[in-house]
Amino acid sequence: MAKLKEREEQPGKKGGAFFARIVDGISGVFMPLVNLMSAAGIMKGLLTLLVSCGVLREDESSYLVLNAMADSLFYFLPMFLAYTAAQKFGANPFTAMTIGGVLVFPALTEAFEKGSVYLFGLEIIPVKYPYSVIPALLAVGLLVWLERLFNRILPELVKGFLTPFLCVALVGGVSLFVLGPIGKVIGDWLAVGYQSVYQFSPVAAGICLSGVVQLMVMFGFHWSLVPIAINNISVMGYDTVMTFFAPPVFAQTGAALAVFVKSHDKAFKTTALSAAVTASFGVTEPAMFGVNLPRRKPMLAVCLSGAVGGAIVGCSGATAAAFAFPGIPTMPIFIGPGFGVLLLACLVSLILSFVMTMLMRFEVDLPGQSKQEKEKQPAVEGAGTQVPPVETK
Repeated sequence: MAKLKEREEQPGKKGGAFFARIVDGISGVFMPLVNLMSAAGIMKGLLTLLVSCGVLREDESSYLVLNAMADSLFYFLPMFLAYTAAQKFGANPFTAMTIGGVLVFPALTEAFEKGSVYLFGLEIIPVKYPYSVIPALLAVGLLVWLERLFNRILPELVKGFLTPFLCVALVGGVSLFVLGPIGKVIGDWLAVGYQSVYQFSPVAAGICLSGVVQLMVMFGFHWSLVPIAINNISVMGYDTVMTFFAPPVFAQTGAALAVFVKSHDKAFKTTALSAAVTASFGVTEPAMFGVNLPRRKPMLAVCLSGAVGGAIVGCSGATAAAFAFPGIPTMPIFIGPGFGVLLLACLVSLILSFVMTMLMRFEVDLPGQSKQEKEKQPAVEGAGTQVPPVETK
């Protein structure tokens, strides 16, 4: 009966479970690289600022060195993604990195830029693999299947070296001839599709995305937008998805600050203030789950004020030159046309969220909150605590 019931419940859950697995896979691949991407994005933003202020020139060696520091992660991104994807899906990460290295090998990249490349008389379609996302992920998907196959059929004596040899040769060849071009087409479609929606109405796109993105963060669905953002930078050289992430971040900050002001619980005020500061640096989960979401109405203020900020961003035409989740340290990635309006949008979202939360009526100090804080405090003798009886023999 239990098995029958489980089977009856499965059809309704298939779609949700499949989407959940996709989101989990994307987050598992990109999560280990997020902080490093943010650091590289900050460096690229600061480098852009130095060039725009005339401190550096793009033709001098200092710029070359600093640009190598800022751009190396994104240039060799297929290798990094191959490693994290292999760890996530159960392939040998070093074999995966080797295949990723084939895709971004400098001499091969240079040959692709000059024209066609041939392998035993067969033409390889030129594809720009540096900065790309999808070809490496497709290659790791094939690698996972082939590794399991070879480890199962090859003798124990030779599979230690023969499995990686066959995998690099086969997956590397299939990636260059088939998966790379397929990945390029998929990437181009994603970029063109998103750009079509954005160009149809940047304001509407900003209202919709900025209004719901923090709700997506609640369930981890925002990870589905990360490959699109990185792909936009790879295909077009810039991205607008991350610009719509910025106002809601500061909306979370404003709502948490308002809860901090309205609260009378000293211990919780410390928590709320800390969460507000953390949110301003781009990490909104403490403010969301610890402060705003349990009180519901502040979360409504976050969504509404984020949507207003998104509309302003849609009017600005601001773009991101590199990938990083928005926050005070990563704002330099947006330096360029529309940057000032983007900052204004973030400030408007912060202030509007703060004011709306201050005007809303809700229970700031939740009953369970004070009780939990009191339980964390050490018991003081004579303050109503009961001393357990001592056994005597």
